[in-house]
Amino acid sequence: MEGLGSGVQLTEAEHTRYSRHLALPEVGYEGQKLLKSARVLVVGAGGLGCPVLQYLAAAGVGTIGIADGDAVDMSNLQRQVLYSTADVGTPKVRAAAQRLAELNPLVDIIEYPAFITADNAATLVAEFDIVVDGSDNFPTRYLLNDTSVALGKPLVFGSVLGFEGQVAVFNYKGSATYRCLYPEPPDPRDSPSCSELGVLGVLPGIVGCLQANEVLKIILGAGDILAGKLLILNALTMQTMQLDIPRLEHAATPAADKAFCSPARTNDISAPELRERLQREPMFLVDVRTHEERALCSLGGVLIPVDTLQERKEEIPRDQQVVLYCHKGVRSSRAAALLAQHGYTNILTLAGGIDRWAMEADPSMARY
Repeated sequence: MEGLGSGVQLTEAEHTRYSRHLALPEVGYEGQKLLKSARVLVVGAGGLGCPVLQYLAAAGVGTIGIADGDAVDMSNLQRQVLYSTADVGTPKVRAAAQRLAELNPLVDIIEYPAFITADNAATLVAEFDIVVDGSDNFPTRYLLNDTSVALGKPLVFGSVLGFEGQVAVFNYKGSATYRCLYPEPPDPRDSPSCSELGVLGVLPGIVGCLQANEVLKIILGAGDILAGKLLILNALTMQTMQLDIPRLEHAATPAADKAFCSPARTNDISAPELRERLQREPMFLVDVRTHEERALCSLGGVLIPVDTLQERKEEIPRDQQVVLYCHKGVRSSRAAALLAQHGYTNILTLAGGIDRWAMEADPSMARY
């Protein structure tokens, strides 16, 4: 990338560590200098972020920022192989930084133990040359896209669900942006997550490695970069396809008021607020998860899986304050919309679901 590598030299230790890179004509001494002077922000230290971080650090990317407000959970270990059982409960950025320092003490790791929001996105992104989207939700994806477009930063995108993975590079030298592919955010009620539908443990590793590969290519100016293209991988068949993403001018430069695409819904209640209100007033709790999830952890209340809500809605009172909860808030939002169609006006949904409750209201509760 323009401006990188000037005035940078490699030490003897770096010569030894990166000798296999130095042997590649496409990298060599000058390319390794580019890697050393590059600054990359990885948003999300989860299934995708873990392999991205490992391979960027191993490759000698000089400065790597890690932004994530979550802590390591036992359920993460099926796919987030940067962590160990001993890390459960530790902030992800802290555990990741420690592992990366052990892997390569010659690179600088900057920890941002917070989620990306409309308040901090521009400040963080401005400090780096490339942004890697390792997030698992649409608000963050749109926010990163819009911020990267505004600041002129390439965005390396990845996503996984079930057995399918996707990789693309957005906003690279005038290429398409995420909004060219998906101009408007989907309704959260129509957006299932990996926690609901599952993901094959090895898939984020594959997709994350592909993202890391694109980052290195961008820094080195080597190969064909996935700019304006969406790579789709099916892990069951190992078939891949590439789709061209045309640049749509009306979507490529989003309006400022679209920077954060999914503001909090007015019928959401936060975990701390719900805990406080339950201590001073009765509320009718409805768990819309499955029986299997209920067995893992529960806030109590009546269990009505969302798929049975249409038939069982009359079990929910109209003269009490009702709070719906699920794992992360998607199904409870869908349930609230259904009840609203039938005239219910006393419905709240637990923002972030029982997973957020476990983080913010009851750390002793098991997470999954």
